[in-house]
Amino acid sequence: MPSTDVSPLIARSWLLVPASKPELFQIAQESEADAIIIDIEDAVAAKDKAQARDDTVAWLSSGHRAWVRINDAASEFWSTDCAALKDVPGLEGVMLAKTESASHVNDTADRLPEGMPILALVETARGVLHVEQISNAPSTFRIAFGTGDFKRDTATGEDPVALAYARSQLVIASRAARLPAPIDGPTLSAEALVDGTRLAKEMGMSGKLCLTHTQAATINAGLAPSPEDVAWAHGFVRAFEESGGKITDGSDLPRLARAQKIQTQARDFGIEADAAELGSLNY
Repeated sequence: MPSTDVSPLIARSWLLVPASKPELFQIAQESEADAIIIDIEDAVAAKDKAQARDDTVAWLSSGHRAWVRINDAASEFWSTDCAALKDVPGLEGVMLAKTESASHVNDTADRLPEGMPILALVETARGVLHVEQISNAPSTFRIAFGTGDFKRDTATGEDPVALAYARSQLVIASRAARLPAPIDGPTLSAEALVDGTRLAKEMGMSGKLCLTHTQAATINAGLAPSPEDVAWAHGFVRAFEESGGKITDGSDLPRLARAQKIQTQARDFGIEADAAELGSLNY
């Protein structure tokens, strides 16, 4: 069942849908993805962009809602993208491709309705170098990591260690700017998706791009607390409250903060505690 009622502030799965394939729009909307992004940048050849843009505007003007990935600010298509989307009623926000500076975000915001959220896609060395400025741009809503283009730009390999620095930079910059945790790039192999999602969570990211709707459920589960986590959180908070909030050692307050965060996530994502686990754990 679709989960598009999840706030984009905490959305886990971000499904990229080629704008050149409008027959996929409805399938995406009915999927389990937390957020849908219609892609008129890398997913569309230059000769097809005009038609893809028109199809996107038509769909968003007929009662549907989605984000749109627009072409980067240095491209010949960016200005036309912004103009076409400016008054579209179903536009949730834009993902700005190849964001490399705060000015890219600011210039885009100037061409869109006031308050339109911009998801800054960082996918080059220059973008990572300037991610602190990008994160602090007034219209930056959240940061996403374009791993494919970043690997091309930097000749970085597939080993997760090779991308650890860049991922950490995005996480730290987002936190310092009081933004939601960033969104990781897609995992192309279905076999590697569980590990790729686990890595994103371990690095401090709270969302992940995907290129097919079949990956959404795995990403959602991997980036949400497990029923066992929820049971632990409920039990810890209950025990803490029953003790009168007594602090026994230096780990109590950090564990309480973690438990309260898990409880909030469980409410947001509709996750129930594991009853057996809740009854068996000691706190």
